[in-house]
Amino acid sequence: MVFDMNNLLKLTKELCEQYSIKPARSKGQNFLINPDVYDGIIESAELSSSDSVLEIGSGLGFLTERLSDVAGKVVAVELDDKLAQVLQTRINQQKIKNVVIINHDILDFPKLDFPKGFLKKYHVVANLPYNITSVFLRKLLTSDFQPLSMTLLLQKEVAERIVAKPGKMSILAISVQFYAKPELKFVVLASDFWPSPQVSSAVISLKKNHDYVDKLGDETEVALFFRLVKFGFVAKRKMLKNNLSGGLSIKQEKIIEIFENLGFDAKIRAQNLSLEDWLKIFGALRSFMV
Repeated sequence: MVFDMNNLLKLTKELCEQYSIKPARSKGQNFLINPDVYDGIIESAELSSSDSVLEIGSGLGFLTERLSDVAGKVVAVELDDKLAQVLQTRINQQKIKNVVIINHDILDFPKLDFPKGFLKKYHVVANLPYNITSVFLRKLLTSDFQPLSMTLLLQKEVAERIVAKPGKMSILAISVQFYAKPELKFVVLASDFWPSPQVSSAVISLKKNHDYVDKLGDETEVALFFRLVKFGFVAKRKMLKNNLSGGLSIKQEKIIEIFENLGFDAKIRAQNLSLEDWLKIFGALRSFMV
C-alpha cells in the first residue's frame, strides 16, 4: 500500500479511535506519519533478505510492515498491551509470516522469548521512547548479544550528543563510541509525528565496533576505563586535572606531568578529549587505579 502523509495521519487516527488508543506522552507515544521518514529509516538500516531484525517500539506497525518486506525475520517488541494486540491483528490480517511479536519491556533484554538462535546475528531498528534511550543503549551495547548494527530514531539533542566530536564530548558520547561507530543520518521534524512532540528527532546509525574493547583486553579493564572517564566528567566546568586529582587521590602536579608527557594542555577539560585521548590517559594512569 502506498501512503502519503495525509492518509497515513488519517489511518493512524482511525486505528487509534477503533481500538480506543490515546497516545500517552509519558510513554513516548508519538506516531510517525511521514512515509518519507519510514523510507529513510529502511534505507539507513541497509538490510537484506537474509537479515534478522529486532524492532523496538513497534506502535501501530507501519515500520514493522516495511521491515518485513526487506528482512528475513522481524521480532517486534512492544511494551503497550493494546498496541501489541493491534499490531498482532494487523499482521494477521495481512498474512505476514516473518514477524514475531513480543509484548514485553525491552529493558528486560536479553531475557525475552526470542526465537532460537535469533540473538546470534541480528540488527536493531527502533523508534525509541526518549525516556529509555540511555538505559537501552547501555544494555544492548554492553551485552553479550550486541547487535551488528542499530538504526535509531532518537531525540535530536541526544543524537547530536552521541555523534559529538572533541569540544562537545560527554560520557554518553564516549560510552557509545567505545562500542560502535555512530553516524547521524537525517533530522526528523516534530510535524512528522502525531501528536507532535515538543522536540525534533533524528535518525542515527550505529555499527558494531570492538576495536577499543580489544585494546583494553577484558571486562575489568573496561570497567576501570569508564571509572576514569566518570571521574573526568564529575564536574564539567572544572579542568580535567582537578577532577582526576580528586577522583584518583593523586597530586595535581603528577597529573600535569602526565599530561605534558602525552602532549595535552594542563588546562584541558574532559569534553575536549577524543576517545583515543582518553585511552592514552588511561594507559598513563592505570597503575594508580586499584
